[in-house]
Amino acid sequence: MRWVYFNKLYKTKFQAGCLARRLEQDGWIYGFDDMRQIEIFRSRKGKYGVRFIP
Repeated sequence: MRWVYFNKLYKTKFQAGCLARRLEQDGWIYGFDDMRQIEIFRSRKGKYGVRFIP
């Protein structure tokens, strides 16, 4: 199992959380039919991102 990182980092955890919820509901739009786990992570520079396991 490998993490897939979504391509953008956000300034706030709220923005990354909104994207995570969107991926849960409408992930098929981006070509991901079934995701086992979606997670919000914090980068070394303090920005937030979304990663998931397909």
